[in-house]
Amino acid sequence: MRLMQAALPLLLVLPTLAFAQASSPTGRWKTIDDETNKAKSIVEITQAANGTLSGRIVELIDPSKPNPACDKCKDDRKDKPITGMEIIRGMKADGASWSGGTILKPDEGKVYKSKMELVENGTKLKVSGCVAFFCKSQVWERI
Repeated sequence: MRLMQAALPLLLVLPTLAFAQASSPTGRWKTIDDETNKAKSIVEITQAANGTLSGRIVELIDPSKPNPACDKCKDDRKDKPITGMEIIRGMKADGASWSGGTILKPDEGKVYKSKMELVENGTKLKVSGCVAFFCKSQVWERI
């Protein structure tokens, strides 16, 4: 009986935690290349104290060479290892989506304005990179 009394608060909190994760893009995501439909990397999205989101590549899946660096980057990420690199910067909540930040495509070295939105009950994340009015999207899978 005491075990059940001790477990009850935990059972009440678990659904809340699952909902919180499903309503936020924080966590780990498997990136899926929109052209090949193959997994490329694992990105971890975190939230800063000011509420902005950032994302960092924590693992490359099947890289073309060992320990690649961003040799095409033109900013502070130039020639830095891609694994561990912050590719999403400054995303802010915008209703049910996040925008106002940027995303880097390391293999091109290009930085795009970005927006993100959770889809399929938070199990997937639609990530768009835009130049002017032209946007390209990928759908990432939560892991």
